[in-house]
Amino acid sequence: MTDAALRERLIVGLDVPTLQAAEQVVSELGDTVSFYKIGYQLAFAGGLGFATELASSGKKVFLDMKLLDIDNTVAKGVENIVKMGVSMLTLHAYPKAMKAAVEAARGSDLCLLGVTVLTSMDEQDLIDAGYEHDPHTLVLIRAEQALQAGMGGIVCAATEAAVVRKIVGPELAVVTPGIRPTGSDAGDQKRVMTPADALRSGASHLVVARPIVGVPDRKAAAEAILAEMSNA
Repeated sequence: MTDAALRERLIVGLDVPTLQAAEQVVSELGDTVSFYKIGYQLAFAGGLGFATELASSGKKVFLDMKLLDIDNTVAKGVENIVKMGVSMLTLHAYPKAMKAAVEAARGSDLCLLGVTVLTSMDEQDLIDAGYEHDPHTLVLIRAEQALQAGMGGIVCAATEAAVVRKIVGPELAVVTPGIRPTGSDAGDQKRVMTPADALRSGASHLVVARPIVGVPDRKAAAEAILAEMSNA
């Protein structure tokens, strides 16, 4: 795999509070990173406009909005997101929402990702939320539903990537947050894996935020993770 292809599989989460902080991260990482995630924190601080700027500059953008609403609202939101030029968009893997999003994005290059179970949740968390399935079972159910809906990929914990890959086949993206370099702290993530192990398990893209954004030498941290990925 070429260095450029490897870089496109690492998505750095711009989980920072201000636009200025995000711009600083992108500046420090330079050509080392070509793919960025923008979630709620930055989106509500001017990050949506920044997403369009990044895409226009040649970077890829993963817009992590986890959409879930009535069909028409999801569809209209996706139609406008298509115009932004971002590469990936998340929505919760509920069948009706996914079908509405797929129809709205038809003909575009936007890769729609179904979020199965958040990596911060374990079985007790799901019980508390009223679900009758454990995380593993619910991930499998939602992966199958995403495949049937025509989604572009799945977001799941790396610990579930291998079995999800068997369900969705070789073409769909399997995007895994909760990635932690060898020897690093898991933080609030409960289902984590190292970069190399995640790729070996079937992940196509790795989302990494704090282990890169939250350290003094961000470029060196990104390069170290890319080196771990290359070993896979």
